[in-house]
Amino acid sequence: MKNLLSIESLDAERMTAILKLAAVMKSTRGRHAAHPLRHQCWALLFSKSSTRTRVSFEVGIRELGGDVMFLAADDIQLGRGEPIRDTARVMGRMIHGAVVRTFAQQDVEDFASFSGIPTINALTDEEHPCQILSDLFTIIESRGSLEGLCLAFIGDGDCNVARSWIWAAAVLGFELRIAAPPEFQPARSLLEKAGGRILVTPDLRVAAEGASVLYTDVWVSMGKEQESANRIAQLQGYQINGELSKLAPEALIMHCLPAYRGKEIDSETFEANAETIFRQAENRLHTQKAILSLLAQ
Repeated sequence: MKNLLSIESLDAERMTAILKLAAVMKSTRGRHAAHPLRHQCWALLFSKSSTRTRVSFEVGIRELGGDVMFLAADDIQLGRGEPIRDTARVMGRMIHGAVVRTFAQQDVEDFASFSGIPTINALTDEEHPCQILSDLFTIIESRGSLEGLCLAFIGDGDCNVARSWIWAAAVLGFELRIAAPPEFQPARSLLEKAGGRILVTPDLRVAAEGASVLYTDVWVSMGKEQESANRIAQLQGYQINGELSKLAPEALIMHCLPAYRGKEIDSETFEANAETIFRQAENRLHTQKAILSLLAQ
């Protein structure tokens, strides 16, 4: 594996390898037998703000023996309009790998192509692969396997997290239900391209009933702030709460954070499921260390 740019680009074998290694990384934290990033320097190039992604990658790179530098877009010439391909060709001659968090998926693809070094997508408007891989690890950790998994995604079904779930369901063969108002449903062309067992419905009760995971994300993603009023109005009611949880009493309640209580999830349900939700956040560290290790091979 040279890069991790999307869930779409992964096959079941590679995803399974990442998930298995994530478990090893978690169980051996602090006493790893190998440090595959030793004598390497990785860069974090972030055009979007971050808490979990930045902290988990900085800690992970260091725990694997590497050095890390954080570069916001305004810290370098990208912020003054230098093309991503030129930045990539410079950095590819100096560093050993890059973690890129930005808006356009094409920018991550171009950086990987022109730099020639291992590149990880740490979030774009199109996908959030590290989040979904970490969430899959959390589900396996909680349920034992992905067998019989039925995941219900409630909210903005056309966001980057939902799109990555679509590809994960198609690759791994589990059932995915997306409950979203028509304006926020994934494109039919995407669903047809991905295939798999995916149901899209405006009825959140249909999506939630009997699901093994209830999952949500923010209604207003980064870069969508100008649409905030319309999004909140349209998505009002697409909330994981106590009433919805009764339709899936055995379900894991998951949220990739940050959470806006009273919008996509109510405060009581969030706090009742905080152990799972914050374990998701913790597992970003272990899963991303698995990804870094595989890219270093």
